[in-house]
Amino acid sequence: MMGIPAVAGWSSWQRRWWRMVAILLFASVGPVTSDPQTNLLNRGCSQYNATNLSDFFSNRNATFADIRSQLTNSTHFATAQQSRTSDPVYAMAQCRNYLATADCVACFDAAVSLIRNCSAANGARVIYDGCFLRYESNGFYDQTTQPGNVGICSNQTASQATAFNAAVEGLLTDLVSVTPRINDFYAATTRGVIGSSATVYAVAQCAETVSESGCQDCLAVANSNIQSCPPRAEGSAIDSGCFLRYSDTSFFSDNQTTNITPFLGGGESSKKKAIIGGVVGGGGLLLLIVAFFIWYLLPEKPKVAQRGNILGATELQGPVTYSYKDLKSATKNFSEEYKLGEGGSGDVYKGIIKNASVVAVKKLAVTTNRAKSDFEREVRLISNVHHRNLIRLLGCSSKGPDLLLVYEYMGNGSLDRFLYVICICFGGWGRFNANGRHENEKGSTLKGYTAPEYAIQGQLSEKVDTYSFGVVILEIISGRRCTEGNITNDIEFLLEHAWKLYEIDTYSRLVDETLDPNDYRAEDVKKLVEIALLCTQHVSLRPTMSEVVVLLLSDRSLEQKPPRRPTFVDSDNKISGDTSTYTNSSTANSVATATYTEFTGR
Repeated sequence: MMGIPAVAGWSSWQRRWWRMVAILLFASVGPVTSDPQTNLLNRGCSQYNATNLSDFFSNRNATFADIRSQLTNSTHFATAQQSRTSDPVYAMAQCRNYLATADCVACFDAAVSLIRNCSAANGARVIYDGCFLRYESNGFYDQTTQPGNVGICSNQTASQATAFNAAVEGLLTDLVSVTPRINDFYAATTRGVIGSSATVYAVAQCAETVSESGCQDCLAVANSNIQSCPPRAEGSAIDSGCFLRYSDTSFFSDNQTTNITPFLGGGESSKKKAIIGGVVGGGGLLLLIVAFFIWYLLPEKPKVAQRGNILGATELQGPVTYSYKDLKSATKNFSEEYKLGEGGSGDVYKGIIKNASVVAVKKLAVTTNRAKSDFEREVRLISNVHHRNLIRLLGCSSKGPDLLLVYEYMGNGSLDRFLYVICICFGGWGRFNANGRHENEKGSTLKGYTAPEYAIQGQLSEKVDTYSFGVVILEIISGRRCTEGNITNDIEFLLEHAWKLYEIDTYSRLVDETLDPNDYRAEDVKKLVEIALLCTQHVSLRPTMSEVVVLLLSDRSLEQKPPRRPTFVDSDNKISGDTSTYTNSSTANSVATATYTEFTGR
């Protein structure tokens, strides 16, 4: 209530009149509304406690105080750390940008109050509609999508389901596309539902410490998780590094929307580009007409095969067609001097093509229909792959006595050469030398090492690397290739064999028999087998490589979170094992109280 001015000489009726005016003014303005949006979506505590509680509580309190100070100064994202003791604390908090500073701080305070219930746990998280708070015993600021990501749906159903679903899908697709390209990784916008007066409100946000590509990957997973919600009136998707939400009810004001049109290619900038493009295009058309007449009047020259150029193999052009003659010359007639190795479906040679570029040329046998099938499959498959950890297929040659594939040249050789030559990890792996077969007898370079979601569905992410790494661990332990059958069953691949042994607690039988049992510890073998099996879980449960490193360096056992049965791909490309998809959104209530291990794997 507004105060009554103490003016000397005012009579009682004048004071009563002023009080009435004050009441009317207050009633006309209305109370100041506040909404920190503390509807709880998810919380969890680490299963491990800090060791030095005095240092830990001091560090945690200091990071919380630091973050609160930052949020009070009108920022919506803050990190803080106290890392110079035996129990370090790294903390991060983020509010949705549409929250007022007071509401952001109030949401944070509520999260701090709730997260303290985790007592001495060395890691914890709380996620509200309006904000989230997380702390760990090690750095996590660059984490994006982690196991435990999930979609959460409301119980109410929106009207005009078909039109509503279309509006939600279109709006979320646009938000997922533009948000990683916006400076603070945040966008909030609306879209009308066709044929009704309803409106869809949506927001997308990533932690400001992740990369643009990390934000994009995280939101793509979030969008996948939230797709099962419509026609429910509201849905949210949570992950370690991002947040996605839609609703048929406004949860931010109209003046807080983000203009995403420029990021979708619309707006004045596109008009200017169109004008410039029209002028340039008109001039280009005249040049094309002149060039056509010059070409038409010149005598025709004999056609020659396109010469391969390593710089010409781009994602837009696809594989380059090389002439057989050029590649034969580049490899000195496929001489032993230039031979790099051999595999089940052909030999590989170093090649120096005429632009001085060094390539690797794989010569496939042409005596069987299977070889031709391998050639067509490999060109079709690998030419569509662009991944930082895979060599690229630059081109091919199909005109000549041999079918040839041209790859990027790896000057340091293949990873398997080092894995199977150098004795590593337990002091004695390596029954295979550098001249051993690189592929299995079926001629496939991918079978066994490739994650099922990529081998079957073509879904490529950094977690494909995690799967492959898990298989390599099993190869190191057993001393044999992943695609080799065991002694009793020639069609049972290494991963499947390892799981069966682990399931009956006889994992020690997996160890290479040539090793001296005194050279390794049984508990180390068990830990490595568990990590390998964890790496080969379904993609939603699979850790990132950074988490794998933490597991390898940690002295802690994985018994509190044992691996599930891995997903297998058999010789006919059929999937078996754990084929579950991401957690269904209908389990939102149980997810809200899920254990901490979902995000961290600890």
